[in-house]
Amino acid sequence: MEKRLRQPGDEGENRCGTAFLGLGSNLGDRLGHLKQALKALRDREIPLLGASSVYETDPVGFLEQPSFLNAVVEVGWKGAPRDLLERCLAVERVMGRERRVRNGPRTLDIDILLFGDRVHREAGLEIPHPRLHERRFVLVPLEEIAPGILHPALKRTVRELLASCADPSGVRRLPLRLALERVDPCGYNPAASRGTRE
Repeated sequence: MEKRLRQPGDEGENRCGTAFLGLGSNLGDRLGHLKQALKALRDREIPLLGASSVYETDPVGFLEQPSFLNAVVEVGWKGAPRDLLERCLAVERVMGRERRVRNGPRTLDIDILLFGDRVHREAGLEIPHPRLHERRFVLVPLEEIAPGILHPALKRTVRELLASCADPSGVRRLPLRLALERVDPCGYNPAASRGTRE
């Protein structure tokens, strides 16, 4: 099921739109894995429009594992959600991701957090991410780069979701930011999708 605002000539694609991806790693060279993930996304023709700082975060769910490095990136994407997911999963596989334990350690995790103004559900894919509003390790970096963006199902901004989030896990901002090679797809202005920043 999917709900979204449709535009003239829209054939179901996210035309010249954006999505927000959550990146995480807690095995090996964590920062190196995040940097390699950005290159792999670019290599798969996913334009990178913005990135948060890097955060060190406590594990959630399965606690007996190392801390994570997390970041959020904004990407340009005109295609369907499933196509974006498949490319993200391909990057995870290249980086050696193994799914053995739910919420367990991983070399790389890439989640689609938001996809334009869509509410989209199909087998193996739910947008917005169903636990986005419950996780500080996602909300904090997302709020850094898109505080005013609206959750299309909950009708609350990212800043409001973060303020009401009950997750007690630690999220520590590091003096690091992932370097981007910016691409402007279809003349798109990424700042316009986020509204006015404070």
